[in-house]
Amino acid sequence: MAAEKVLTGARVVLPTGTVDGGRVIVEGSQIVGAAPESAEIVDLTGHWIVPGFVDMHVHGGGGASFTSGTPEEILKGVRTHREHGTTTIVASTVTGTMEFLAERAGLLSELVEQGDLAGVHFEGPFISPCRKGAHMEELLRDPDPADVRKLMDAARGTAKMFTLATEMRGGLDSVRMLAENGVIAAIGHTDATYEQTVEAIDAGATVATHLFNAMPGLGHRAPGPIAALLEDERVTVELINDGTHLHPASLELAYRSAGSSRVAFITDAMDAAGFGDGVYHLGPMEVEVKDSVARLVEGGSIAGSTLTLDTAFKRAVTVDKLSVDDVVRSISANPARLLGIDDKVGSLEPGKDADLVVLDAEFTLVGVMRKGEWVIDPK
Repeated sequence: MAAEKVLTGARVVLPTGTVDGGRVIVEGSQIVGAAPESAEIVDLTGHWIVPGFVDMHVHGGGGASFTSGTPEEILKGVRTHREHGTTTIVASTVTGTMEFLAERAGLLSELVEQGDLAGVHFEGPFISPCRKGAHMEELLRDPDPADVRKLMDAARGTAKMFTLATEMRGGLDSVRMLAENGVIAAIGHTDATYEQTVEAIDAGATVATHLFNAMPGLGHRAPGPIAALLEDERVTVELINDGTHLHPASLELAYRSAGSSRVAFITDAMDAAGFGDGVYHLGPMEVEVKDSVARLVEGGSIAGSTLTLDTAFKRAVTVDKLSVDDVVRSISANPARLLGIDDKVGSLEPGKDADLVVLDAEFTLVGVMRKGEWVIDPK
């Protein structure tokens, strides 16, 4: 019989709100509603228990790339993010040839089928050369539905999201095709106008890839995609809360406009997350990480981040002054809902996976549990 654990004494963040001196009961890999007297008691007085974090946009970590690494290297990156509280990970690729990306989709799908990843996100090659960021321009292409379908099929049912510049040729048809197949169409790396963005949302796009970054700024005569994405209740906006990608006022604007139910914190992390400064590769692009900021060696564009979600959580509460309940929605519940896995993860409820994070009174991570097993034991 699986060992039961009762985590007691902490402030527990539930879907209905925070409970002081609450408890979470774990049996095997799941949260349950009751425990026998023989259950192990884990006293976490003075701490917080929050749901495990769900990152729907991450390229690597621990020195390993999800785009180019071996399965063993990818698992090293997964382990690094788990140690920082991310118990559910969608692996994001970067622009490459169609043949290369199809091959990677097949490899990543095996790790999804094993339960190590929650899905695959294709960021590129269907993006605008005008807003390419850290993507190789000569490999970019229009979002032709046939090409999008090729990668979706290569992922064998594990594709969760495509980032598209929907204003380009084939963009709207690809959005419709993805929506019909239950795959998220995300607007990003785009040079779209306000009107074009509205059209893409009406066609079925539901996510803004790292809002504000790699898209036209908000203008008073030409409001561009940012206004359209913030105002529409059908859209969830990704935010990279590392203090580099966004000014605090931009994050506050997003929260005021969209509300906590429409924000998803992501890392957009590359290999260096949890590893350190140095020279890395993001797909075929060489990246230098200095003082934890990743930039392309050629051109100097920001190239993803070195962020982990425990840092994003702490910053959101201590610097941005967001409520813990709101941050939990943005870092766990909302991405789980978008990915269609909120029946298993994203909140602390009986019947769901025992994925949780223990934080101290200063919101520093001290414990991580995934499927009932301690990744980091808080004792």
